[in-house]
Amino acid sequence: MKPIASFTIDHLRLLPGIYVSRKDKAGHEVITTFDIRITRPNYEPVLNTAEIHTIEHLGATFLRNHETYAEKILYFGPMGCRTGFYLLLAGDYESRDVVGLITEMFCFIRDFEGDVPGAEAIGCGNYLDMNLPMAKYIARKYVDEVLTNIPDDRLTYPE
Repeated sequence: MKPIASFTIDHLRLLPGIYVSRKDKAGHEVITTFDIRITRPNYEPVLNTAEIHTIEHLGATFLRNHETYAEKILYFGPMGCRTGFYLLLAGDYESRDVVGLITEMFCFIRDFEGDVPGAEAIGCGNYLDMNLPMAKYIARKYVDEVLTNIPDDRLTYPE
């Protein structure tokens, strides 16, 4: 079997950032998959499931209600390795194109107050596994340390 593209990225050199993971065709439409890397793989601790779950609920709610991108959002969810998230958008994009969107989303999470959308038994299969304070901390750290004035080397996979 051929290795999948994401397994060919040097995860020892990968820093937190926003990367185009792949581009696929669905009919005439390009689907762009973004790697939203929150922690440095194999160097920093992975994210715990409670904060990942909370970021997923808040991020998906924000994205699917975004005035510009709502109709282009195909998927937002966590990576199995728990170091970040995948965002799939209908359209042909580069990393720099979505820095504003990702920054808006993480600022929304950082500043969120109230009940996490969908965090009840009727709307979620594991609604008790949430940690809003930690999700807000991670969002603040990602905005401050990665997204603010993000350099080009955090937008292109290491070679």
